[in-house]
Amino acid sequence: MTEERIITAAVITTGEKNDGKQLQELIQKSKAAGMQVKTVIGDAAYSEKDNIVYANKNDIELIAKLNPLITQGKRKKEEGFLFNKDARLYVCPAGHTALRKARQGKKGVSANQTDTYYFDVERCKRCPLKEGCYKEGAKSKTYSVSIKSEEHSEQMAFQETEYFKKKSKERYKIEAKNSELKHGHGYDTATSSGLLGMQLQGAMTIFAVNLKRILKLAE
Repeated sequence: MTEERIITAAVITTGEKNDGKQLQELIQKSKAAGMQVKTVIGDAAYSEKDNIVYANKNDIELIAKLNPLITQGKRKKEEGFLFNKDARLYVCPAGHTALRKARQGKKGVSANQTDTYYFDVERCKRCPLKEGCYKEGAKSKTYSVSIKSEEHSEQMAFQETEYFKKKSKERYKIEAKNSELKHGHGYDTATSSGLLGMQLQGAMTIFAVNLKRILKLAE
Protein backbone atom coordinates (compact mmCIF):
# COMPACT_ATOMS: atom_id res chain seq x y z
CA MET A 1 0.00 0.00 0.00
CA THR A 2 1.20 3.52 -0.77
CA GLU A 3 1.38 6.18 1.92
CA GLU A 4 -1.70 7.66 0.20
CA ARG A 5 -3.47 4.40 1.18
CA ILE A 6 -3.87 2.89 -2.30
CA ILE A 7 -3.36 -0.89 -2.27
CA THR A 8 -0.85 -1.79 -4.98
CA ALA A 9 -0.50 -5.55 -4.47
CA ALA A 10 -1.79 -8.43 -2.37
CA VAL A 11 -0.95 -12.08 -1.80
CA ILE A 12 -3.68 -14.25 -0.27
CA THR A 13 -2.36 -17.26 1.68
CA THR A 14 -3.59 -19.84 4.14
CA GLY A 15 -3.31 -18.87 7.81
CA GLU A 16 -0.15 -20.74 8.74
CA LYS A 17 2.01 -19.05 6.08
CA ASN A 18 4.73 -16.59 7.14
CA ASP A 19 3.99 -12.98 6.13
CA GLY A 20 7.66 -12.15 5.54
CA LYS A 21 7.96 -14.76 2.78
CA GLN A 22 5.47 -12.76 0.67
CA LEU A 23 7.41 -9.46 0.70
CA GLN A 24 9.46 -9.93 -2.46
CA GLU A 25 6.42 -10.97 -4.49
CA LEU A 26 4.48 -7.96 -3.18
CA ILE A 27 7.29 -5.62 -4.25
CA GLN A 28 7.50 -7.21 -7.70
CA LYS A 29 3.72 -6.97 -8.15
CA SER A 30 3.77 -3.32 -7.08
CA LYS A 31 6.52 -2.55 -9.58
CA ALA A 32 4.56 -4.32 -12.32
CA ALA A 33 1.61 -2.07 -11.43
CA GLY A 34 3.80 0.97 -12.10
CA MET A 35 5.12 1.79 -8.64
CA GLN A 36 8.65 2.97 -7.93
CA VAL A 37 9.56 1.17 -4.72
CA LYS A 38 12.25 2.97 -2.73
CA THR A 39 11.11 2.33 0.84
CA VAL A 40 9.13 -0.53 2.37
CA ILE A 41 7.53 -0.16 5.79
CA GLY A 42 6.33 -3.28 7.59
CA ASP A 43 6.28 -5.11 10.90
CA ALA A 44 8.89 -7.47 12.31
CA ALA A 45 7.74 -10.39 10.16
CA TYR A 46 9.40 -8.74 7.16
CA SER A 47 12.85 -8.29 8.69
CA GLU A 48 14.24 -11.76 8.03
CA LYS A 49 17.64 -12.14 6.39
CA ASP A 50 16.43 -12.91 2.85
CA ASN A 51 14.35 -9.72 2.79
CA ILE A 52 17.22 -7.59 4.10
CA VAL A 53 19.54 -8.99 1.41
CA TYR A 54 16.87 -8.46 -1.27
CA ALA A 55 16.24 -4.87 -0.15
CA ASN A 56 19.95 -4.02 -0.13
CA LYS A 57 20.44 -5.57 -3.57
CA ASN A 58 17.56 -3.56 -5.03
CA ASP A 59 18.40 -0.26 -3.26
CA ILE A 60 15.27 -0.40 -1.13
CA GLU A 61 15.11 0.88 2.44
CA LEU A 62 13.51 -1.75 4.66
CA ILE A 63 11.74 -0.09 7.59
CA ALA A 64 11.01 -3.23 9.60
CA LYS A 65 12.18 -3.75 13.16
CA LEU A 66 14.15 -6.89 13.88
CA ASN A 67 12.33 -9.50 15.93
CA PRO A 68 14.55 -12.08 17.66
CA LEU A 69 11.80 -14.65 17.25
CA ILE A 70 12.04 -14.66 13.44
CA THR A 71 15.86 -14.75 13.30
CA GLN A 72 16.83 -17.98 11.57
CA GLY A 73 20.53 -17.70 12.47
CA LYS A 74 22.59 -20.42 10.78
CA ARG A 75 19.65 -22.77 10.29
CA LYS A 76 19.44 -24.41 6.87
CA LYS A 77 16.72 -23.09 4.62
CA GLU A 78 15.43 -26.54 3.82
CA GLU A 79 14.45 -27.22 7.44
CA GLY A 80 11.24 -25.40 6.67
CA PHE A 81 10.29 -24.16 10.15
CA LEU A 82 8.54 -20.78 9.79
CA PHE A 83 7.51 -18.20 12.35
CA ASN A 84 3.81 -17.30 12.64
CA LYS A 85 3.70 -13.75 14.00
CA ASP A 86 0.03 -13.98 15.04
CA ALA A 87 0.52 -17.08 17.18
CA ARG A 88 4.09 -15.95 18.05
CA LEU A 89 5.16 -19.56 17.61
CA TYR A 90 6.96 -21.61 14.95
CA VAL A 91 5.17 -23.88 12.49
CA CYS A 92 6.84 -27.10 11.32
CA PRO A 93 7.07 -28.19 7.64
CA ALA A 94 3.94 -30.33 8.14
CA GLY A 95 1.95 -27.26 9.21
CA HIS A 96 1.77 -28.02 12.94
CA THR A 97 2.16 -25.09 15.33
CA ALA A 98 4.36 -25.39 18.42
CA LEU A 99 2.56 -25.77 21.74
CA ARG A 100 4.79 -23.45 23.73
CA LYS A 101 8.22 -21.86 23.93
CA ALA A 102 10.88 -21.43 26.59
CA ARG A 103 13.94 -19.17 26.66
CA GLN A 104 17.24 -20.80 27.52
CA GLY A 105 20.70 -19.47 28.27
CA LYS A 106 22.24 -16.90 30.58
CA LYS A 107 19.84 -14.06 31.33
CA GLY A 108 21.00 -10.67 30.06
CA VAL A 109 23.42 -12.14 27.54
CA SER A 110 21.30 -12.26 24.36
CA ALA A 111 24.10 -13.68 22.20
CA ASN A 112 24.07 -16.86 24.30
CA GLN A 113 20.29 -17.21 24.56
CA THR A 114 17.94 -19.29 22.46
CA ASP A 115 14.17 -19.66 22.22
CA THR A 116 13.15 -23.32 22.23
CA TYR A 117 9.77 -24.27 20.77
CA TYR A 118 8.05 -27.48 21.87
CA PHE A 119 5.85 -29.50 19.51
CA ASP A 120 3.22 -32.20 20.11
CA VAL A 121 5.39 -35.33 20.06
CA GLU A 122 2.37 -37.60 19.47
CA ARG A 123 1.76 -35.80 16.19
CA CYS A 124 5.44 -36.09 15.32
CA LYS A 125 5.31 -39.88 15.79
CA ARG A 126 2.59 -40.15 13.13
CA CYS A 127 3.86 -37.40 10.82
CA PRO A 128 4.64 -38.43 7.21
CA LEU A 129 7.54 -35.92 7.23
CA LYS A 130 9.15 -37.23 10.42
CA GLU A 131 12.22 -38.73 8.70
CA GLY A 132 15.17 -36.47 9.48
CA CYS A 133 13.00 -34.35 11.77
CA TYR A 134 11.79 -36.59 14.58
CA LYS A 135 14.08 -39.17 16.16
CA GLU A 136 12.23 -42.42 16.76
CA GLY A 137 11.62 -43.01 20.47
CA ALA A 138 12.28 -39.38 21.49
CA LYS A 139 10.00 -38.09 24.22
CA SER A 140 9.96 -34.55 22.90
CA LYS A 141 10.38 -32.55 19.69
CA THR A 142 11.83 -29.06 19.89
CA TYR A 143 13.13 -26.36 17.55
CA SER A 144 15.53 -23.69 18.78
CA VAL A 145 16.57 -20.33 17.32
CA SER A 146 19.30 -17.93 18.38
CA ILE A 147 18.17 -14.63 19.83
CA LYS A 148 20.75 -12.63 17.94
CA SER A 149 22.11 -13.09 14.43
CA GLU A 150 25.17 -11.44 12.89
CA GLU A 151 23.37 -11.07 9.55
CA HIS A 152 21.11 -8.43 11.06
CA SER A 153 23.80 -6.14 12.51
CA GLU A 154 23.39 -3.42 9.85
CA GLN A 155 19.61 -3.50 10.21
CA MET A 156 20.00 -3.22 13.97
CA ALA A 157 22.04 -0.04 13.55
CA PHE A 158 19.60 1.33 10.95
CA GLN A 159 16.56 0.89 13.18
CA GLU A 160 18.16 3.06 15.86
CA THR A 161 18.33 6.09 13.54
CA GLU A 162 15.84 8.95 13.80
CA TYR A 163 14.96 8.49 10.12
CA PHE A 164 13.92 4.87 10.70
CA LYS A 165 11.86 5.78 13.76
CA LYS A 166 10.08 8.57 11.88
CA LYS A 167 9.24 6.43 8.84
CA SER A 168 8.06 3.50 10.97
CA LYS A 169 5.27 5.70 12.34
CA GLU A 170 3.56 5.41 8.94
CA ARG A 171 2.90 1.70 9.51
CA TYR A 172 -0.37 2.33 11.35
CA LYS A 173 -1.95 3.09 7.97
CA ILE A 174 -1.79 -0.53 6.85
CA GLU A 175 -3.46 -1.68 10.08
CA ALA A 176 -6.22 0.88 9.50
CA LYS A 177 -6.64 -0.39 5.94
CA ASN A 178 -6.85 -3.99 7.18
CA SER A 179 -9.58 -2.91 9.57
CA GLU A 180 -11.45 -1.20 6.72
CA LEU A 181 -11.25 -4.33 4.58
CA LYS A 182 -12.47 -6.58 7.39
CA HIS A 183 -15.01 -4.50 9.27
CA GLY A 184 -16.13 -2.09 6.57
CA HIS A 185 -16.34 -4.53 3.67
CA GLY A 186 -16.82 -8.00 5.19
CA TYR A 187 -13.37 -9.46 4.54
CA ASP A 188 -13.26 -10.85 8.08
CA THR A 189 -15.53 -13.71 6.99
CA ALA A 190 -15.17 -15.94 3.92
CA THR A 191 -18.17 -15.90 1.59
CA SER A 192 -17.11 -19.19 -0.02
CA SER A 193 -14.82 -22.13 0.73
CA GLY A 194 -11.21 -22.58 -0.33
CA LEU A 195 -8.24 -20.35 -1.02
CA LEU A 196 -9.46 -19.44 -4.51
CA GLY A 197 -12.68 -18.12 -3.00
CA MET A 198 -10.71 -15.93 -0.60
CA GLN A 199 -8.54 -14.66 -3.46
CA LEU A 200 -11.61 -13.68 -5.51
CA GLN A 201 -13.24 -12.09 -2.49
CA GLY A 202 -10.00 -10.26 -1.71
CA ALA A 203 -9.70 -8.94 -5.27
CA MET A 204 -13.24 -7.52 -5.21
CA THR A 205 -12.84 -6.07 -1.72
CA ILE A 206 -9.53 -4.39 -2.58
CA PHE A 207 -11.02 -3.02 -5.81
CA ALA A 208 -13.88 -1.47 -3.81
CA VAL A 209 -11.70 0.20 -1.15
CA ASN A 210 -9.22 1.44 -3.76
CA LEU A 211 -12.02 2.99 -5.80
CA LYS A 212 -13.38 4.74 -2.70
CA ARG A 213 -9.91 6.06 -1.86
CA ILE A 214 -9.25 7.29 -5.40
CA LEU A 215 -12.55 9.21 -5.40
CA LYS A 216 -11.70 10.68 -2.01
CA LEU A 217 -8.27 11.85 -3.22
CA ALA A 218 -9.82 13.23 -6.41
CA GLU A 219 -12.06 15.48 -4.31
